[in-house]
Amino acid sequence: MGGRMRAIGLMSGTSMDGIDVAMLETDGESFVERGPFLIIPYDPAFRDRLKQGLEDARTMTERSARPGCLAELEHDLTLRHAGAVKAFLGAHNLSAGEIDVIGFHGQTVLHRPDQRLTVQIGDGALLARETGIDVVHDMRANDMAHGGQGAPLVPAYHAALAASLKQAARPICFVNIGGISNLTYIGAEGEILAFDSGPGNALIDQWVEVNAGVPFDQGGRIASEGQVLMDLAERYLDHPFFTTDQRRSLDRSDFRPPQSDEAGLHDGARTLAYVTAAAILRSAGHLPHAPQTYIISGGGRLNRTIMADLTEIAARSGATVLTAEEAGFDGDATEAEAWAYLAVRSLKRLPLTFPGTTGVKAPVAGGVLARAEALSPSAAK
Repeated sequence: MGGRMRAIGLMSGTSMDGIDVAMLETDGESFVERGPFLIIPYDPAFRDRLKQGLEDARTMTERSARPGCLAELEHDLTLRHAGAVKAFLGAHNLSAGEIDVIGFHGQTVLHRPDQRLTVQIGDGALLARETGIDVVHDMRANDMAHGGQGAPLVPAYHAALAASLKQAARPICFVNIGGISNLTYIGAEGEILAFDSGPGNALIDQWVEVNAGVPFDQGGRIASEGQVLMDLAERYLDHPFFTTDQRRSLDRSDFRPPQSDEAGLHDGARTLAYVTAAAILRSAGHLPHAPQTYIISGGGRLNRTIMADLTEIAARSGATVLTAEEAGFDGDATEAEAWAYLAVRSLKRLPLTFPGTTGVKAPVAGGVLARAEALSPSAAK
């Protein structure tokens, strides 16, 4: 397969707001040179179709089934991804022949690890034919077939990013603060662990939506005008999720926002920002060694109140907190970049998942390759 390859990663996440397109040059191991990044938003009507797809997928018991709207949706979703690739190439004066492989996540419509069933719609062969570029897709299934949870897959990429941070003190902990927060631990010897770490932005978003009529606390401004209600905060932080030795995935409904009579708008937002930060550090207590560097991505990194609390609490153990950008990365592009990186690893038959990330018994490779030339002899290569 040669050494370094140029790969494009495509991610359409659970927010269903559009397609993230990122490019890397990588050897699938420690060398990573990050390239440009582009977001192609979905129109509201297509988002509605994706939501219907989630409903129709609930009846699925076989990975190959496409009930209801899913067959047509899969076709149209793939064509939109092909269009996103072409737009990206055009924006950066690139040709298909300059790209070695596309890592195609598709859209997750069903994920039931307890039933060993995970479904990401997206036709890899069609995408290869439309773009003229080899495509690696369906990267979760082999992990699940070997007893893993099929997620998370990004930690392998986090490990490569950690290798590029020569000056950062180890262990390094990558934290993504989305609706739920999750972390990836990279130990001094390169060992990888990953798990959900607690509520992220979801509680704050729900709180300010109900009490202020806004979808989120932009920049942490509402929280910055409040005080931490420590009794309320400790009620969250005493949740069995933090005290049990068993790490598990969280659902948005595992933690609920306070009742309206338990706090005013500002104190409630301030308390929940503190809980988000403290939960990350409390969950980090389950790691083999205390992290010395935390690198924060996801929307939560833009909430200055959360970041200030994280920085203060981490400093008590001598740790440093950086945003992804301060570490030299793009906190919005990480997942799409990861799919580019994983595609190269898949081509080289390198592991995508590990016992400490998905619970698989031994490191396992994965992904399905759709070759462009076999499907479209005239495609530019």
